[in-house]
Amino acid sequence: MRFRRVENTVMDAGTEPVARSGPWWSRKQIWAAGWLLAALWAGTFPVISSLDTHRLWGASAALGYAAAAAVSYGLPGPRGQRVAVTVALAGAVVSPLLFLVLTGQAQSEVEVIERSGRLLLEQGTPYLPHPDEVSDYTPYLPAMAVLGIPRVLFGDHSGAARLLGDARIWCAAVFLVGLHGGHLIFRRSGSPAAGVRRHERTPYGTGVAVLIASPVVALPLCVSGVDLPLTGLCCVALALAARARPVAAGVALAVACSLKWTAWPAIAVAVALLVCVAGRRAAVRCAGTAVAGAALLIVPSALLSSAAMVEQVLAFPTGRGDLQTPAASPLPGRLLADLGTAGWFAAVGLLVCGAFTVAVSLVLRPPAHLRAAADRLAIGLCVAFALAPAGRFGYLALPLVLMGWARLSAGPRQPVPGQPVRDAEPEVAALAGPSRPPCAVSRPPYAAPRSPYASVGAGGDR
Repeated sequence: MRFRRVENTVMDAGTEPVARSGPWWSRKQIWAAGWLLAALWAGTFPVISSLDTHRLWGASAALGYAAAAAVSYGLPGPRGQRVAVTVALAGAVVSPLLFLVLTGQAQSEVEVIERSGRLLLEQGTPYLPHPDEVSDYTPYLPAMAVLGIPRVLFGDHSGAARLLGDARIWCAAVFLVGLHGGHLIFRRSGSPAAGVRRHERTPYGTGVAVLIASPVVALPLCVSGVDLPLTGLCCVALALAARARPVAAGVALAVACSLKWTAWPAIAVAVALLVCVAGRRAAVRCAGTAVAGAALLIVPSALLSSAAMVEQVLAFPTGRGDLQTPAASPLPGRLLADLGTAGWFAAVGLLVCGAFTVAVSLVLRPPAHLRAAADRLAIGLCVAFALAPAGRFGYLALPLVLMGWARLSAGPRQPVPGQPVRDAEPEVAALAGPSRPPCAVSRPPYAAPRSPYASVGAGGDR
């Protein structure tokens, strides 16, 4: 029996074999079109936004994205992609961030974090006892105040002090360290892209740079940055859980859960992932570490200012506080809440049903790898943001970043346990490793694995 390997070539009649072109995302037209869409989206902010910080970012980012589109079309190939990403980062992140920080312009969230850091040092709790206006509220959990402490330490008497003390810089630092740390944890513990041809893998550095330069990350990074540290910590926690390190994953989750309530669904997803990769005991250790650590960071402030914390962290963000929350994007939950008390309870009921549905999916079909866990967490967060009585479209950046980062770190696809890795490089296929029994998806015993070899000739020759 003769075998012939199917090569990655295209045969033209009467010509020599021609190498197949690269993946679709590497074409210069795709890159140029993507940057042009980002430029159009950013260009709407100077026209429709009422916030000075958003208008300034939109003008700078639109120029950067347009220049990146021109560069990516004029310089095809990896070199053009790298130059285009650099130009986009300069126009959408570096320039507007430095200008806003040095001139002291920011959204109210930055002032809230910096004030809470000062209050934490002065009175041991980041909450004002009797807030009079919306800017006096601190709708975050106590650990968020730590990111405002540098302002107290450095002040704002000089440009360097403004830069080092701004809470946005430290939010961005935690976010970037979380993305890179999570990638290193996942990559060093195994093959992140088994089953994928080497020339079809997205370079991680280029992919993350595009993610950071995109409007999804660049806008909040420059004007507020409050959700970015939470995103970075969730990435680290999921990577640790995927590599069967339950205690470390629990510590990362504890810190994330002490920043905002938004991180609490990540505990359930990480526990379900650990059940697959390490067993139930490891999942219990992760859950116990996360809950105990979060309680250790939250309870002291709750004891010192319980009434203020309930009003500002629970009632105010859900639309039941003494003052109206500014989070009023026309999402389904918000539209229902605007109908009155009955509409508010209907939104809460739908939110509970959505959370229950996601929880049932974690029990019946738990995620078995990093990408599946990130997708499940992103789905749960999208459901929560859409059905919450108060919310903003900007909150959806968190699930989008989680899904994008997981695909860059874990590769475009995962090998199915029990099946040979097709079209893999020899050294990559050797690292695929055995599957985990609890969540293995095996083929029926009568179904033989598909061969990477194709039939040629006629009769019995293959």
